[in-house]
Amino acid sequence: MDVKIHPSWHEHLHKEFEKPYFAELVAFVKKEYIGEDVYPPPKFIFRAFDLTPFEEVKVVILGQDPYHGAGQANGLCFAVEGGVALPPSLQNIFKEIQSDFGKPLVHKIGDLTRWATQGVLLLNATLTVRAHLAGSHQGHGWEEFTDAAMRVLSKEREHLVFILWGNYAKQKGAHIDRDKHLVIESPHPSPFSANNGFFGSKPFSKTNEYLVKHNIKPINWL
Repeated sequence: MDVKIHPSWHEHLHKEFEKPYFAELVAFVKKEYIGEDVYPPPKFIFRAFDLTPFEEVKVVILGQDPYHGAGQANGLCFAVEGGVALPPSLQNIFKEIQSDFGKPLVHKIGDLTRWATQGVLLLNATLTVRAHLAGSHQGHGWEEFTDAAMRVLSKEREHLVFILWGNYAKQKGAHIDRDKHLVIESPHPSPFSANNGFFGSKPFSKTNEYLVKHNIKPINWL
């Protein structure tokens, strides 16, 4: 598993690649891809980092696991490939965007590359998963790696927006410097919790207001 990651991220995370946990993680992931159905496709494992270089990050949306159904995971949290049916959480995200801005979506496909290339880092805490087994690759080192990414963003950048949905994301974002960045927290967009405070939370307009306030070009979420 060659770690093909944007040079800007390699510069900031190269020490992680040299740590023992990362060598163990690589060995585990290689073995899983050989013996099991694992998602996303290998070329997409680091896609979030490739599409959104370190210096271009404006917003971080944090997910937990890649989708574990066939043909869904594409390396961006909450996203699916174009033409794939929208998962329930993504359907609810799109509903909230339309409600937030009072406008219909222009883009209704689940491929969120359009956000990533505007500076939205769509980062899962765990970058791989075994088919049909949610959480199956947790506890093998991915969390340590993505924690490092969050830490370096918090430390070395200013005026980022971290969008944390659900308790897992809130816990992972506990060490973000809130004096330098905006942290938006709400329940998860899952159908099990969306009605408990996700709907109506307006994370997208709040994000853009903060970016504009700091002379940063806002995101076109629609």
